[in-house]
Amino acid sequence: MTNKVITIGTVKELTGLTERQIRYYEERELVFPHRSKGRARKYSLEDVELIKDIHMKLKDGYHTFELRKMMQS
Repeated sequence: MTNKVITIGTVKELTGLTERQIRYYEERELVFPHRSKGRARKYSLEDVELIKDIHMKLKDGYHTFELRKMMQS
């Protein structure tokens, strides 16, 4: 398992997305951050790359359910 130590604030800076967008991807079961004991979201570098990829595919017209299907196969 990759280290999940990156905070949502840092993910926001690395991706240019808002916290709301990042949380939406989690709600749609596209990304799965670790939760600290204090319930803070923690991401890995792989998660950051995945979030960037998700964002680009959504901009290209994909729907979240299509992305979820693609990720499951």
